[in-house]
Amino acid sequence: MAGTATGDSDEKIVTEFGGPIGATLIMVWSHCWMYYLWLSLEFYQGGVFFPNDWTTFTSQMSHAIPTYKTFIVYWGFILFQVVIAVILPGPIVKGLPVPTENNKQHDYLCNGISCWYLTLILTGVLYYYDIFKVTFLIENMGSLITTAIIAGDFVSVCIYLAGIFQAKQIRMYGNIIYDFFMGSYLNPRIGIFDFKMFAEIRASWSQLFLLTLAAALKQYETIGYITNSMIIMLVAHGLYSNACMKGEECIPTTWDIFYEKFGWMLIFWNLAGVPYVYCFQSVYLLKNSDINHSNLVTAIMLVVLVTAYYIWDTSQSQKNTFRSILRGTYVQRWTFPQLPWKTIENPRVLKTESGSTLLIDGWWRYARKIHYTCDIVMASIWALSCGFTGVLPFFYPVFFFFMIMHRYFRDYDRCERKYKKDWVKYCEIVPYAFIPYVY
Repeated sequence: MAGTATGDSDEKIVTEFGGPIGATLIMVWSHCWMYYLWLSLEFYQGGVFFPNDWTTFTSQMSHAIPTYKTFIVYWGFILFQVVIAVILPGPIVKGLPVPTENNKQHDYLCNGISCWYLTLILTGVLYYYDIFKVTFLIENMGSLITTAIIAGDFVSVCIYLAGIFQAKQIRMYGNIIYDFFMGSYLNPRIGIFDFKMFAEIRASWSQLFLLTLAAALKQYETIGYITNSMIIMLVAHGLYSNACMKGEECIPTTWDIFYEKFGWMLIFWNLAGVPYVYCFQSVYLLKNSDINHSNLVTAIMLVVLVTAYYIWDTSQSQKNTFRSILRGTYVQRWTFPQLPWKTIENPRVLKTESGSTLLIDGWWRYARKIHYTCDIVMASIWALSCGFTGVLPFFYPVFFFFMIMHRYFRDYDRCERKYKKDWVKYCEIVPYAFIPYVY
């Protein structure tokens, strides 16, 4: 039997997520919310609605019945991404030592950027020659959502049972609902192919950008041009997705890969939630093509977006490069875009009694979670691209804010226990959490 990993105990996590009851509510809410957002977009132009006519509701939901075409498109995309994730070239990066696996360091083939560009090129070729129109994703969104939901739930069951039958389960709480929600398996993989890392990057963010691209192309086919507001979303999702791919070698050492089990929480949201919930603003702008910011407002929003992206990208690069150099796993490679100040020469650090070294230089001398601040700013730009014409476009930044704050306090508590007095010293050196000189 697998042992228990160091770090947060699941008893602490149970309290934070509300235990089995909280897990159940989150799972039910996630399914219902995905359908609510789709119904809003499909039949109410993205507005708030209250279903009070059962006949109308069932008629509308019939448009979400999966078809063999949506099954082929969804699983064809996933399987294609799996194949190229295995065969395309890329650097091999080692993850962190896993305490529950005798400190084994898994190898990760980080070829995300080549897979990403191949996907974009192939999408363009298929669209241009009318072999497969990516606008299919928008025209059949209801059926695709159900297909993705079934996929998320099905894969969650398979991975959960695999962890049990292969005796790979760790940190089990003892309640089947909560254990299913959090997962049983930490690192499900076949050879060098890691299911969790694939889901977090390839299955989620690639799909999201393709959905936004589909919305933009559908808008162009409908009204003859792409609005400024839609351009903002294209840039936003393009930059974020590209960043995930070009910086994939940083992913193996993140908290999700190193510690979080691959349960329903991660599987469902990466296979279904992230692409089909986070694309709401893009589809909202398609359904409301009269929303079109002026050139000046668009320019201002793009400047704010790109600035936040630059700080987010370079701050992540600074920290992950610093950590990989310490571990001797740093891999230097050229990807687009190359941004100035993405690495720090001879950075200032704080050495702790636990043996860890904390970075107190670069962007990280200004705020401990400056990348979270940039994430929230970028999420807000997504919502503001829709103007103030509705409430639902603002769901994502509000949801993201509370999610990121939950993660911040959870991380703060963990670091306080791990570093003790050194954490107090670190907070004195870098006193601001999110906004330099403010908070």
